[in-house]
Amino acid sequence: MRSADGRDDDSDEVPFWRRKSLAEMTHAEWESLCDGCGRCCLNKLEEEETGRTFYTDVGCRLLDGETCRCRDYKHRRQQVDDCVRLTPNSVKRISWLPPSCAYMLLAEGKGLYWWHPLVSGDPDTVHAAGVSVRRRVGASETDVPDEDLEDHIVSWPRKLPKRARRRR
Repeated sequence: MRSADGRDDDSDEVPFWRRKSLAEMTHAEWESLCDGCGRCCLNKLEEEETGRTFYTDVGCRLLDGETCRCRDYKHRRQQVDDCVRLTPNSVKRISWLPPSCAYMLLAEGKGLYWWHPLVSGDPDTVHAAGVSVRRRVGASETDVPDEDLEDHIVSWPRKLPKRARRRR
């Protein structure tokens, strides 16, 4: 069983995300930081004058709105021209990552939330906490022309649901 800070109750071992920098993590550790929320796979619009980013409820054509995962993660960058590959350096520069993003939280020296699968031990807690895009994706980018994206702007991806902030 895990405690709220991600430690095994039976062990004094500090979890890798608390003892390693992002740059020190193995590929498997890095990949496990993704909580599977799918928020970063929503289409976003950038206001040219201010640089402000607006989320839409329109998902990438590879986003599975139920599992909140990429349908072809391995080949996503070949299929989606503007798919962004997160790295320890790029995480520090990307302004549109959601406030719940483990990569961003760790880059800022913060901890993971109780619902993160690495802490909870359960990949479904991200959905139970209301953090994922499950049942919130309004359309796929294949169905919405670019000129109509403004009609799909939503604010919820920039917010953390109340139940996600609570500790259990």
